[in-house]
Amino acid sequence: MTETRGVLAPETESEVRERFEGVGPAAQTVTREVARAMELSKEEYEERVTGEVVGAAREAMFASLLQVEVGDYEEFEAAKADRPDVDVRENGSSEVENAAWHYVPFADALVATTFQNEPDAAVATLRRIAFSEFYEPAL
Repeated sequence: MTETRGVLAPETESEVRERFEGVGPAAQTVTREVARAMELSKEEYEERVTGEVVGAAREAMFASLLQVEVGDYEEFEAAKADRPDVDVRENGSSEVENAAWHYVPFADALVATTFQNEPDAAVATLRRIAFSEFYEPAL
């Protein structure tokens, strides 16, 4: 049975940008709290926690929230059949039992990663791939 993970499923590039902006404050808060937990001095914080660091946190948070379906390979095949004209980007082997997939509406693309035993790793990999191939260019 297919399991849905994540909450972000933006329909348009405009919605992608809006949602990405929305995770900005959370990324700043998480970065600040991590620096505090690491006991960085004020000087270390100002030197090391740059806009690039907060930006990387924002990208990672956005990607980690993307909605992903996880199921067996037959369920993934059914998801492809539901969208016959979609651009499919499959990573991995069709010889394994399971898949994780994410539909990118504004690109009409279905991105997938196959796996045998590690769904969490497959989902994380899929989210990084989807972000770098589709969401990052839209930003």
